[in-house]
Amino acid sequence: MILLRSFLLSLALLCIGACSSQVGTPTIGHYRATLELPGGPAPFGLDVAREGDEVVLYLINGRERTRVPNVTLRDGELAAMFPGYENSLRATMHRDRLEGAVTLIKAGGVEQVIPFKATLGETGRFYAESSTDNADVAGRWEVTFTDDAGKTSRGVAIFEQTHDRVTGTVMTPTGDHRFLEGQVHGDDVHLSTFAGGLAYLYKLRIENGALVGEYWQGLKGHEKVSAQRNEDAELEHIATTLKSDRFDFTFEDVDGKPVSLSDERFRGKVVLVTLGGTWCPNCHDEAAVLVPFYQEHKDRGFEIIALMFERHGEFARAAAAVRGYQRDLHIDYPTLIAGVADDEDPERKLPTLSGVYGYPTSILIDRQGKIRNVHTGFNGPATGQHYDEYVQEFTQQVNELLAETP
Repeated sequence: MILLRSFLLSLALLCIGACSSQVGTPTIGHYRATLELPGGPAPFGLDVAREGDEVVLYLINGRERTRVPNVTLRDGELAAMFPGYENSLRATMHRDRLEGAVTLIKAGGVEQVIPFKATLGETGRFYAESSTDNADVAGRWEVTFTDDAGKTSRGVAIFEQTHDRVTGTVMTPTGDHRFLEGQVHGDDVHLSTFAGGLAYLYKLRIENGALVGEYWQGLKGHEKVSAQRNEDAELEHIATTLKSDRFDFTFEDVDGKPVSLSDERFRGKVVLVTLGGTWCPNCHDEAAVLVPFYQEHKDRGFEIIALMFERHGEFARAAAAVRGYQRDLHIDYPTLIAGVADDEDPERKLPTLSGVYGYPTSILIDRQGKIRNVHTGFNGPATGQHYDEYVQEFTQQVNELLAETP
């Protein structure tokens, strides 16, 4: 009996200790967060901060800090919605850690639930202790991807390195993998990123001067990677061709009001039609450029129409996602529900286009209603010089068209 009482008392004390570690508010500070992908933990930096009476999160990858203001605390649990996405985080709060899951909304509205963990005060992206004898991977690399079906595609990686810390991105013909950050440990190179949209994990190794390995995107995406140094490496150009130099469309905005390219509002103006989706990180990058650009040039006769191809075919759910995207990214140009982001719907809805190969795809139309340029993909700020060059070229194109006589 005495032994039983002693056991029950110990069990009760253990339970009290475990339960007392759960708290009603998270500890403010810097955490090392991870998402558990098939290739292993994909780390990213996480700052928990208090701004006024609110708790906010910052997701940290390289020089990018993504602010997450939509945070609620209830019954020992932290919940957050990532800005502009339908993706969310739910985690139990403890004094020194957060434990839970990130939910990503995928094609058809399927929920991809990824285990999440964050530990207060941990340092080191992948390794707590730095190696002192590390390979040099800084520079430009020509990349070949091979998917699980054996199909290959090309990309360009650009890396910067300070001691064992590596930052940069991987560019593809349809966009980039945003701000990657990682470490070199001897000949091993590990990189990752998560900013609310897609989660990437690269595990590479230097072998005979080449980078070889594989990467994972979320729970399903996986490709083998091989790369050779090439300072002149360039991307393949993927072009959407036109069946006509003019086109029209009518889609509904989030309130169900039909909007047409032929509406009086757009007549005699330079119009940028951009195809995207709330789920697309590079579309978020593009919107961050277009929002201030629109404010600066709309009085000169410039308009933007965003055609959103969402994860859902149901209008109400797609409209709810787009409303959040408009709100969080401060978009005040027309943003229309165009269809579903699959291989056939965009071309079916816009038969003037021979195909849509990536998001965003932008179509620039002059004052006479003629298509003057089609561009697939977007080089985001993680691409550095490529991003600057794209913004400069786009600005020049629009200014030239605005200067033409209506």
